[in-house]
Amino acid sequence: MTPEMVVSIGRDAVLTMLLVSAPMLLSGLLVGLVISLLQAVTQVHEMTLTFIPKIVAVAVSLIIFLPWIMNVVTEFTVRLFGIIPTL
Repeated sequence: MTPEMVVSIGRDAVLTMLLVSAPMLLSGLLVGLVISLLQAVTQVHEMTLTFIPKIVAVAVSLIIFLPWIMNVVTEFTVRLFGIIPTL
């Protein structure tokens, strides 16, 4: 196993992790931004107001994107298993 191969596997793992987590992180970010704007406009600064909508948004995005996430993780795993004989 060469150092280039280790770096390539690590890069693919980080890219896969970013791809898999992006839908949930972006939905939580957008919901948090919208609620922060509403709080700024209405001057209601309740810290606990953002938790429930963020949790719901992340759960909904997980349900929506779960087939795609499973596909990405499965493809990554198949690629890893495919390179085992070359190690």
